Amino acid sequence: MTSGELRKKYLQFFKAKGHTIIPSAPLIPENDPTVLFTTAGMHPLVPFLLGEQHPGGKRVANVQKCLRTVDINEVGDNRHLTFFEMLGNWSFGDYFKKEAINWSWEFLTDKKWLGLDPERIYVTVFKGEEGIPRDEESIAIWQSIFKKAGLAGGVADKDETIKKDTRIIPLGVKDNFWIAGQTGPCGGDTEMFYDTRPKEGQPEGRFSDLVNNFRLIEIWNDVFMEFNKTGPRQYEKLAKSNVDTGMGLERTMAALNARENVFATDTFLPLIEEISKISGLKYEGNEKSFRIIADHLKAATFILTEGLEPSNLERGYVLRRLIRRAVRYGKQLGINRTFTFKIAEIVAAIYREDYPELWSAKDFIQEQLVKEEEKFAKTLKRGLRKLKNEIAKIEKEGRGIISSQSAFDLYQTYGFPLELTEELAREKNLKVNKEGFSEELQKHQEISRSGQDQKFKGGLADHSAKVTHYHTATHLLLAALREILGPHVFQKGSNITAARLRFDFSHPEKMAPEQIKKVEDLVNEKIKEDLEVKMEEMTLEEAKKQGTMGVFESRYGERVKVYTIGHPSTRSGQVFSKEICGGPHAKRTSDLGHFEIIKEEASSAGVRRIKAILK
Repeated sequence: MTSGELRKKYLQFFKAKGHTIIPSAPLIPENDPTVLFTTAGMHPLVPFLLGEQHPGGKRVANVQKCLRTVDINEVGDNRHLTFFEMLGNWSFGDYFKKEAINWSWEFLTDKKWLGLDPERIYVTVFKGEEGIPRDEESIAIWQSIFKKAGLAGGVADKDETIKKDTRIIPLGVKDNFWIAGQTGPCGGDTEMFYDTRPKEGQPEGRFSDLVNNFRLIEIWNDVFMEFNKTGPRQYEKLAKSNVDTGMGLERTMAALNARENVFATDTFLPLIEEISKISGLKYEGNEKSFRIIADHLKAATFILTEGLEPSNLERGYVLRRLIRRAVRYGKQLGINRTFTFKIAEIVAAIYREDYPELWSAKDFIQEQLVKEEEKFAKTLKRGLRKLKNEIAKIEKEGRGIISSQSAFDLYQTYGFPLELTEELAREKNLKVNKEGFSEELQKHQEISRSGQDQKFKGGLADHSAKVTHYHTATHLLLAALREILGPHVFQKGSNITAARLRFDFSHPEKMAPEQIKKVEDLVNEKIKEDLEVKMEEMTLEEAKKQGTMGVFESRYGERVKVYTIGHPSTRSGQVFSKEICGGPHAKRTSDLGHFEIIKEEASSAGVRRIKAILK
């Protein structure tokens, strides 16, 4: 089965189960400053999991682009990826455990759909912790399913060990409980794992060991949000329970095609072949480097498609790190010429049918990759000079070893992998403090992970009054910019916190002070007019016919929410703003207060950025 066939089958299956099919949201979340990238299918749907009505109804399904960097150092094994696709289906207060689990099993094992071998499927459930009881309902549902399939449905003991008849393993909060932030909707989950090496006989032993040695690979996760966490170890039952499920496309592809790793599938094999061609080396024996290059440049290509450029800040830094890490591993393979743009072209070709925007943005993507490779080459030269100076100093002092701090500085600042530092040190009969370097690296990773965790502390969607007001203000700002600067202005991105709004828009030059003042005055005029903010649901075609503004048009489903500010019956006698949007909004413009632009600056080529506050 190809990845395209898997996507189509999944969506066909859930459409037949009454789900509205919605498109993938962007990798760069709109109006959500709590996360750098969309890391799971549920991120764009949090408002609806919290109770807002979705235009598609109570059941939706899609294929969502996702990007995670917390496990970047794990990439290179058989399963971890930076960019991946998540096949997901959701219930907003509609069906629950029985339907979700049975549908998961049906889609996985029925020959009409995926036809996976039932004997190779093992599942985990929530074992009960923090005052919440064990998920006996899910256990009973699974036992009934296994019985019908002629399989034993034994439940593992507290030792979490798989024995002869064991197929259900209860695990704790760390493994089988989901929550978006510190508080909010949450619940236990059930996860499905597939045996990648059935020739070795029935899996036996501690469950975590079987996962860590890549014998069992997770392919599907059903989350049952039935509680609201109000504080540490404090939970209350939700009035309406939700289902949030996710199936990793790449991992499922590996299982379907009897592969032991995600890189032996059609979304990676053409990249592996191209890296082999460029390097002149075989994949066998160089698996880790090939996999890292393929993974990182695929992720970079998808990020670049959304207009982001490499930088030293937040998302731009993640992009820069991915590109430079891929180039470093390329150098270890002996690739000493610009090559990343070639890999990007293959990525765009692989996904041309499902994500045509990659091919459309190919020129921009390749231009940015070449520019970043050239910058990195200069940085490496500076690092080489620093290393030579360090070696000369060490030889003079007669120490015979490069310190862990120096090795880590070369790695962190100049992109030198430890192997390159060791190689140059060996030429001078010197050693490197590898143990100390590992400690420095681990310390840095913990700090990075801690920083990323902070992003989630406030939850994934802030619906406070202040954020709602700023969200509404971006609609007024866009309309004012188009009126003052011209119809070439379109939204290119926004970032909203409770303290300010940041708004990116298409415009070729710096705004003049009088233009900034006119925009500011026009927004405040509309705030004083006390205009109603009206929401209507309609089809995308109806919205287009009405001249509605929209961002990232390909991400919308068949039905959309349209927010209109100002109506023909108002003092101005006309509609001021009409946009497709899914975020929280104020009821009237007079709720916003006084609007003030505090900064106007360049964001990227042809894109300006405004930062503004409400007083």
